[in-house]
Amino acid sequence: MLLHSERKLVVEYGKKLLDTGLVTGTFGNISVYNPEENLMAISPSGMDYYKTDAEDVAVLTPEGEQVDGSASPSSEYDMHRVFYLHRPDVRAVVHTHSPFATTLACMNWTVPAVHYAVGYAGKEIPCAPYAPFGTWELAQLAEKTVGDGYACLLGNHGMLAVGESLSYAFDTAQQVEFVCEMYYRCRSIGEPVILPDEQIESVMRVMHSYRKR
Repeated sequence: MLLHSERKLVVEYGKKLLDTGLVTGTFGNISVYNPEENLMAISPSGMDYYKTDAEDVAVLTPEGEQVDGSASPSSEYDMHRVFYLHRPDVRAVVHTHSPFATTLACMNWTVPAVHYAVGYAGKEIPCAPYAPFGTWELAQLAEKTVGDGYACLLGNHGMLAVGESLSYAFDTAQQVEFVCEMYYRCRSIGEPVILPDEQIESVMRVMHSYRKR
């Protein structure tokens, strides 16, 4: 079976998506890229995370050709493969519909450095314009919006996080949801104090050591 370890990770972290409340039902998706094989393992389309086996996980080339897996890949596979085509440092992608990140995405807000944990994503959490799900247009907008950072909101849709490992990408997804919740709560009672760039740059230097875990 191609990418056995990567497919097992997709199954493991798919369950974590549900357990941590980052998704509901069968929404959201996860992928892991193996640069030596030049292949990606991505969660299957529309399957219960708790009923997904490693054999169900789709294996694709970065060009989008499925080469293994008993199920069809997530409809958002373009939004994963675009990073493997153009960001050599990215080895994993996590897409969620977590509540607070999605709320702010529906406002089309960029989230500033209201909390130092924003450094997991970059100096801020930018928001991509809306595009229909499962399209190459959305993939391109997500890549452009993330830039050289590690996360963005997807306008009127959800959130995307990337990383040099699946553990870092997943941590980033969780921290983005936390920061979005803090920003939402702060905006509900007043104007939050935003950390200056030099403080966030210092945090980002520390985060760099976490990215290959």
